[in-house]
Amino acid sequence: MKKGVFWKFVSVSAAAVLCLSAGLGQTQDAAVKAAPLSAGDFVAGVYGLVSSSGGKLPDWDKVRSCFLKEAIIVLRTNRTATTVFSLEGFIKDFVDFYERPFKRGEATVVPKDSGFTEKVVRMKAWEYGDMAHVLVLYEAKITGFSMPPQQGVDSWLLVRRDGRWIIAAATNEIVTPARPVPPELREEK
Repeated sequence: MKKGVFWKFVSVSAAAVLCLSAGLGQTQDAAVKAAPLSAGDFVAGVYGLVSSSGGKLPDWDKVRSCFLKEAIIVLRTNRTATTVFSLEGFIKDFVDFYERPFKRGEATVVPKDSGFTEKVVRMKAWEYGDMAHVLVLYEAKITGFSMPPQQGVDSWLLVRRDGRWIIAAATNEIVTPARPVPPELREEK
């Protein structure tokens, strides 16, 4: 069983990055010329890039292009440990996740065949000059798996380079009864 993405899904799922503007289908560079994307908009698009309908895999080159080559990615790899990934290690771990069969009861599901979805539930973004921090509560689900969506919290550190946001670091944590959603990401009443 592969570590990073599996535990990120089981406990929370995986996180990655979208270089397409939030659902508009244009590259971030084209969107910047029209109206600069906020760090929050950039990160909101992240979750769609690694989501995939059955039989269609994410475009890993687009994911790669959203990170600094030297980016640091630290993922929860089980309930008590984290692993530091290089960008290429992160991509490989995600590719392996899509290929791995998951079994629950009698059902076996392979994400590349059935699909995988991540969506933003809530976020808090903070920008200051050419740096930003975005905190995201998200849900992830393997399509066709009889398990409810798993929640997690991602923390993204971004820098602006050549007029566009790019990811410098990412970390994640699982939501558990002992570690509920942080106050910054709770639903306002």
